[in-house]
Amino acid sequence: MWVIELIFLLYFLYVVLYTFVCSLAGLFYKSKKGIQQQGNYKKFCVLIPAYKEDAVIIETAKASLNQNYPKEYFDIVVIADTLQQETIETLSRLPINVITVSFESSTKVKALTRALHSLPEAYDYAVILDADNIMEQNFLTKMSAILATGLRAVQGQRKPKNINTTLSFLDGLSEAINNHIYRQGTVALGFSASINGSGVAFDYLLFKNKITTMNSIGGFDRELELLLLKESVKVYYYKEAFVLDEKVSKSKSFQNQRLRWISSQYFYLRKYFTEGFAALFKGDLTFFNSAVLRNIQLPRLINIGLLTTLTLLSIFIAPYLHFSYKLWIALFTINSAAIMMAIPREFWSRRLVTSIFSLPLIFIQMLFLLFRLKGANKKFIHTPHGASAPQQES
Repeated sequence: MWVIELIFLLYFLYVVLYTFVCSLAGLFYKSKKGIQQQGNYKKFCVLIPAYKEDAVIIETAKASLNQNYPKEYFDIVVIADTLQQETIETLSRLPINVITVSFESSTKVKALTRALHSLPEAYDYAVILDADNIMEQNFLTKMSAILATGLRAVQGQRKPKNINTTLSFLDGLSEAINNHIYRQGTVALGFSASINGSGVAFDYLLFKNKITTMNSIGGFDRELELLLLKESVKVYYYKEAFVLDEKVSKSKSFQNQRLRWISSQYFYLRKYFTEGFAALFKGDLTFFNSAVLRNIQLPRLINIGLLTTLTLLSIFIAPYLHFSYKLWIALFTINSAAIMMAIPREFWSRRLVTSIFSLPLIFIQMLFLLFRLKGANKKFIHTPHGASAPQQES
């Protein structure tokens, strides 16, 4: 019995310390100062893969043109995968490049690869957006300035476009916490920021060389980060440049999205586990962190739910425990402090308090997802968008 206790304690000791250290480090994150171009503009290719995204892609394409950046120095490229003909015709009337693709089994990597093979190598940087993302008007200007410092991969900040339901509010909150811990925190510690999958800019040829060699089905951003690190290219997090990202509002979409994320997390943990530990023994802590330390943990909400449950349970069965229940209380307290440090000021509201009551149900739903992982990374799981309009909460 004491061995099981020890295993659980060691696991949560690791999770809590990792979370606390990264969250604390995130408080000391300071953005680098970009270099203003002064007329020496670099050219951007903004790539927007759109798989069955008829509901949002036209709005996104139009909004993407409204950048405070010289028009001749950026191209918007919509990769139309299984869009309706009416949508494609509407997009074709805009001053953008529409590349139509079709696959027996679609993935974002396939769409990006096909587009990159058909585009000229006349660009300096590539920006990846999701079909629902809206760039702030100075996004390309800010990215150009920060990339001019010599960086080759920069993750911008994704902010929620919609927080009109409890689920979308919590989804936005979760990403904000991720930004603080896995991006601000890791960059402050000298590691690589976790790639979000959109709102991210790369050296164009570097990105093309990497993405066209990949065959990822889900979670391409996790593998891309590791492939970049193999070339000694760290991903920098630049919170000043942001895009608005639609948060999921429906339970089914939320579960599908998390299933895809969890599945890809453990798929790449297995794939790069050995290389990760080999990197550790070579002194490459950055690769070890991205390949192993971050991925070996259960999803944060599951960790919070399990830690809360075990802490409460330890109090009731304290006489039967080998280790003091006070250890569990200490871990719970430290973890709570770490999460609170990571919550941005704009999320501290009465809405936060009321939304917390929804967490037990979401925790149970995510716990059950762990039993559905088999084969999940062998097929593309699509999360539909178009829920940004106000909805009634159920």
